[in-house]
Amino acid sequence: MPQIVEMTCPGCGARVQINQKTCEWCHAPIVITSMSDIFSMSMPDINKYSKSYEKDLSENPDNAVINNSVAMCYLKLGFYDKALEKFDKAIEQDINNWETYLYAAVCLLKGNKAFVTQRADIDRIEQYINAALLIEENGLLRYFQAYIKYDYFKRKFLKTSPTWEEALHQAKEDGFSPADVNQLFQLLKQDIPSCL
Repeated sequence: MPQIVEMTCPGCGARVQINQKTCEWCHAPIVITSMSDIFSMSMPDINKYSKSYEKDLSENPDNAVINNSVAMCYLKLGFYDKALEKFDKAIEQDINNWETYLYAAVCLLKGNKAFVTQRADIDRIEQYINAALLIEENGLLRYFQAYIKYDYFKRKFLKTSPTWEEALHQAKEDGFSPADVNQLFQLLKQDIPSCL
């Protein structure tokens, strides 16, 4: 029998169950399951949600859903190290969420171009992307991979496989929405390179 986890609604403070989509009292989302959920929220609301999730983590520190939710808040707020710590904790508890790997990889760039990122962090980004691709072949993942391959490897004249062109071609075959790409590059705090 699955464990029922209770938490505090980040919107109004009512006690709710983690498996509820929205609060029955204030109709706010209970947990953030993707970055799309957070893009329409104001920064004060995101901060409010992160504080609420941190309180809930004191009762359930190993809960993947809550760790993932607070990590998305931290990522949107620009707290990359805190976000990465929580994404890694979520991955420990649930290795099957490809988006968690994607956003953990985004954290490693810390709002900078891939070109200026340390090679060790680029290697970790590639590990996260490859792990996510094992879970799901996804056009957005391939698009992000193409960006890393272009901005780091191509611009530094380093050999890599797949090349940025191959990754971009696969991204187009797998399909992605322009809205998802725009959200990704907003998180990256970078302009989309014209070649992509």
